[in-house]
Amino acid sequence: MQSLAARTILRSPVALTIPRTFCRSLVTLKSVKYTANALAKGAGRNGEVKSGDLNLKLAMPQELGGTGDGANPEQLFGMGYAACFLSALQAVARKQGKTDAVKNASVAVSVSIGEPSDKPGFGLAVDLKVSGADDALIKGAHEMCPYSRALAEGVVVNVGKA
Repeated sequence: MQSLAARTILRSPVALTIPRTFCRSLVTLKSVKYTANALAKGAGRNGEVKSGDLNLKLAMPQELGGTGDGANPEQLFGMGYAACFLSALQAVARKQGKTDAVKNASVAVSVSIGEPSDKPGFGLAVDLKVSGADDALIKGAHEMCPYSRALAEGVVVNVGKA
C-alpha cells in the first residue's frame, strides 16, 4: 500500500519522485564542496540564529502561539529550498541548452509543520510550485536539487555533544 504522500505525488501533473515503501537509500557525499555552519542560541524558536555574517532573531509564528515578530525555521528552510531548486532548474536548463527557457522562472515553496499521522512529535510537509519552466526541466531540477534529494532519499545526520 502506498503512503498518502506517494499517492499525492502520483496524482500530480508531473510525477517527481518514485514512491518507496519502507526502503530508501541515503545520499552520501563522495566529496565536500562547501560547508555552511549555523549556531542557534537563546530560547530555541524564540532565540537567535547565526551563520557567517547573517544574524536573525527567531520568533514562533502566531499560529503556534508566538509573537510572529521574527523569522522561523520553516521560513528559513523554505527560502533555502526555493533558491536551491531554482539554481538546479537553471543548471538543468543550461546543460540541455535551454537557458532562455527558464530566464523568468520562479520557485515558490510552502513549508507546513504539524503532527504526523504515524508517530509522535512534529513533521513537515513541503509544497513546491515552479513558474516559467516546462515539466521536463522541473523533473530534472527535482532530481538534481540537494534539498529535494534530502527529502526524498534522506541524508546522513550526525548528532553528538559539542
